[in-house]
Order: sequence, then structure tokens, then C-alpha cells
Amino acid sequence: MLEVELEEKEEINLLDELGGPQGIADSSIPGLVFVIAYTATGQKLELSAGIAIGIAALIGLIRLIRGERARYALSGFFGVVLAGFIATRTGKAENFFLPGLLFNAGYALAYAISVAVRWPLMGVFIGPLIGEGMTWRDDPDRVRLFNRISWLWVGTFLLRLAVQLPLYLSGALVALGIAKTAMGLPIFAIAIWLSYLMLRAAGIDLKQQEA
Repeated sequence: MLEVELEEKEEINLLDELGGPQGIADSSIPGLVFVIAYTATGQKLELSAGIAIGIAALIGLIRLIRGERARYALSGFFGVVLAGFIATRTGKAENFFLPGLLFNAGYALAYAISVAVRWPLMGVFIGPLIGEGMTWRDDPDRVRLFNRISWLWVGTFLLRLAVQLPLYLSGALVALGIAKTAMGLPIFAIAIWLSYLMLRAAGIDLKQQEA
């Protein structure tokens, strides 16, 4: 029973590093609201952006009231504000999704660089969760494991780019909004689960780490 509880704790912690399942899901809602509002209002860009920002503010407020981490609530809100600002300043509705595309590209690049310099980011995130801190860097097997998991996340971000970037370039706003929503929590959940399986296959035992 203790081992099961600790395994569940690991999964929760991995999710927490990305803002939790609710945070990942919430990040897709303002974009979907923007697309709906833009279509329903007859393509009124500023109004649609304002509605999306209002929804993001409401989501952030609810998360703060619930006692969740302020950085997750505020980062989501300011991300939508930035998206709305770029879209309204450029006059192109599809640019509402430009920051998200750039973030995906940036994350993919950061994870790839971290592997190249032998500081794989997933090791930085997971090491403290399994009680190893940064000592895993002295173990070549651990470094290879965290390299593989980091490459998994590089692939996750690049997959999102591969689907969403052509839609952005073609101005397919509705399809882009749907793709962003569909590739939010489901894709991250798969990546987290695969990361967890890779850890288990490597024999990482949280029960022994906690003992």
C-alpha cells in the first residue's frame, strides 16, 4: 500500500512541475474562448481578445482563491495578455497563438541544449523528486536515462509545433484553436506517463528513496 501511495505521489509531482493537470487544461481554455468569440462577434478582434483575457483573469482568480501557487495563476494570465496584445497590435487573429508556438519552440530548444551540455532538464526536475538532488550527474546510467526522457519532451513540443505551425501559417484560426486544445492536457498526460514508465523501467524505487 505504501509503495502505491508513493508512486501516486511521484505522478502528482511530475504534473506539478508543469502546473498540475488543472493548470495544463486551463491554459487551453482562453485560446478556445478567443476563437469562439472571434467567430460569434463577426471577427471583432479587440473584443474577442478582451473576452479571452477576462476568462484568463477569472481562471487565475479562482486558482488563487483555491490556494494554488500564484506563479501558475499569474503566468497563465500574463501569457493570455501577451497573446491578446500581439494579436490586436498586428491586426491578425492567428497571432493570438504566436506566443504559444514560440514557447513550444523555446522549450524544445532548451531541452535539446540541456542534453548537449549534459544537464538534461528532466534530471534537474526529477532528481530532487526521487531524493537524488543533482548527484545523478555522477552516474552515467542516470544521465543517459534523463537524456532519453528529455528527448521525449523535445519530441512532445516539436509534435505540437508540427501540427499547429502549418495551421498558423495558413490562417486556419478555428482549426488552430481546436488543435491547441486537443494537444494540451492529452499530449502532456501521455508524455508524463511515458516518462514515468521510463523511470520504472530504470528501477527507480520511490519507496527506497523515502526510507
